[in-house]
Amino acid sequence: MRRLFFFLLLSLASLGAGAQTVVFGPKSRIVASPDSPAAAILQRYLPEATGFAFPIVNALPKKADIVLREVDGLGEDAFRIGLENGAVVLEGSGKSLSYAACDFLEQEVGMNYWGGGEYDLPRVKSVVLRPRTEVPAFRYRQCSHYLLREDPLLRSWMRLEEPSDLFVENLWVHTCDRLLPASRHGAAHPEYYAYYNGRRHPGSASQWCMSNPEVLEIVCGTLDSLFLAHPEQKMISISQNDGSDTYCRCETCQAIIDEEGSPSGPILRFVNAVARRFPDKEISTLAYLFSVKPPRKTVPLENVSIMLCDIDCRRQTSLPENPSGQEFMRHLEGWSAICDNIFLWDYGINFDNYLSPFPNLQTIKDNMVIFRDHGVKMHFSQINSSRGGDMAELRPYLVSKLMWNPSASLDSLERHFCEAYYGKAAPYILRYIHTLEGAAVATDVDLFIYDSPVSYKGNILRPALLRRYNALFDQAEAAVAHDSLRLSRVQRTRLPLQYSALEIARTDLGRDNAAVQKALDLFESRVRTFGVPTLNERANSPLAYCKLFRERYLSSPEGNLAFGCPVTFTIEPRPKYRELGKTALTDGLYGGAGYVESWVGWEGSDADFTIDLGAQKAIQAIGVDFLRQIGAWVLDPRAVEFLVSADGEQFSRFSYCEIPENRSGSIEFTPVWGYSQSTARYVRIKISGQKICPEWHYGVGNPCWFFVDEVWVR
Repeated sequence: MRRLFFFLLLSLASLGAGAQTVVFGPKSRIVASPDSPAAAILQRYLPEATGFAFPIVNALPKKADIVLREVDGLGEDAFRIGLENGAVVLEGSGKSLSYAACDFLEQEVGMNYWGGGEYDLPRVKSVVLRPRTEVPAFRYRQCSHYLLREDPLLRSWMRLEEPSDLFVENLWVHTCDRLLPASRHGAAHPEYYAYYNGRRHPGSASQWCMSNPEVLEIVCGTLDSLFLAHPEQKMISISQNDGSDTYCRCETCQAIIDEEGSPSGPILRFVNAVARRFPDKEISTLAYLFSVKPPRKTVPLENVSIMLCDIDCRRQTSLPENPSGQEFMRHLEGWSAICDNIFLWDYGINFDNYLSPFPNLQTIKDNMVIFRDHGVKMHFSQINSSRGGDMAELRPYLVSKLMWNPSASLDSLERHFCEAYYGKAAPYILRYIHTLEGAAVATDVDLFIYDSPVSYKGNILRPALLRRYNALFDQAEAAVAHDSLRLSRVQRTRLPLQYSALEIARTDLGRDNAAVQKALDLFESRVRTFGVPTLNERANSPLAYCKLFRERYLSSPEGNLAFGCPVTFTIEPRPKYRELGKTALTDGLYGGAGYVESWVGWEGSDADFTIDLGAQKAIQAIGVDFLRQIGAWVLDPRAVEFLVSADGEQFSRFSYCEIPENRSGSIEFTPVWGYSQSTARYVRIKISGQKICPEWHYGVGNPCWFFVDEVWVR
């Protein structure tokens, strides 16, 4: 019987058509080039699984060998696995051979690779081989996983790509200022840049005047140099800078927009003109925010790729099932009717709060099927899977599998992952996922990619459901209490629930501070243990959040003379904040990193309001608190003037504070204090806003916001 390990046995009768048993032995080899990355992957893990050495040889294949063969004609990223004269044969081209090696380890050997050196590898002497050809649904697949950049094997395992693989010098999105820098051209040639609101807007975040022929010549000259320097790459992006409503409305551009029915018209005409100059290259451009609607007349050339983005869509249902998605579907159908080269950029996570439950896994699959069926060729699923974030390991696993085959069973994939990754805790984690998804469907929650857990405290995160979720995690932790690795995975997966409970607690003045402090201590301990780097896309540290929570949210409103006092407005906030503004500025509750609760907002204006303290009070300090979140066009104001009065009619200056410009991308709170000595009943606060986004901001030339959540009088 021991001689059986020296060759392959085929047993089709008991295994079904095409399935074959492969039994390895000590003479089994990997027949491949000695520098083959795919061979290195197999040699790393097959000896551990089988107990046999599997040397890499460049020789004629024999029975019991695994042969790696470079072949063309299978299709981009496709590979084939089969048997030939008693040898296992993996065929592909370039990186697809590594995909084949990983697929063989996963499907035949039963290995799970989680990244960062974590894997499950069974001990096997034989495998059941299923001859097959694998062809991806999308020729390019990109998603997020916090370990991808540091773990090349994980990238091959998940069959993912990066923009730098395709795009010259990583010029793949928001490339305007890199190709035509405003720092170089803006002062001398403002006419190269977008005209709106009565003037040109040259700046690092500005768009181009797409109808200017000089812009076309300069950009083509730049591209010519870039392509000559990188002959191995054929793709580059000419795409608008980030930001909405910043496109050019000069007389010529506006005429094109009117003719085409969309700001995408001037962009596509420009990109087509570039594509004609470089017929052997592929020119990509964005259909994003203001340019998402396709033009009426102009059709993309064959070597033009449209990167279509669904950033404004809600995520609680698939795209055809909610109004925002239905609007996007009209754009997708319009583009797919005129373009056979669509790069779909899909968004699948809460960018303002990575550590917030975001039950959209089912919709990711549904939408991926839609994209495939509309002829999408390239796909980026931006799920921002940051360590400690919502289902940060499951989410990219599912997305990578579905980008390869959108028809795969989501339930089967979820179950396989959870059973392998969480072990005996899997039933409880799966029940949590499905309970949360059911709550989202039942409550028709508005799931948006920029939001706060506080938005969900009346639906998917209401107290009764939070108790149920936590009970399931208690059971999950108990099930793996003696398995330290899986216990740590369960505890890391629980972090979004713990963070959400803290966020909801900070909005309740009647909270039990001792209980909140205990929960905060546990959360802080775990984010430190698990090395959670950020709470959001603005890189706000969870450890800094814990410190801020103690200082900001656990403080008492006692000692604030303005607490509970009425507010009257001379310059009112925006209409949606006017009713809230009557109480929110003096209610003792501080807003969070989003502006969805407690914050009162002004857009493109100053603010002026008065607080009645009810009686004459001795005043030594007045403070006001601002939110800065430049990604949402929320900037610090320029200055604050504090005034006081005994009668509410005649006011005198108490203090004046200028606020220095801050371009930091992180979400921050800016407390501004004025100090003096006075006795007064009325406190007036006049705020000078930025009003217009500056040239460095991607809302350049458009109104910006500032938000206030609390006023202090000491």
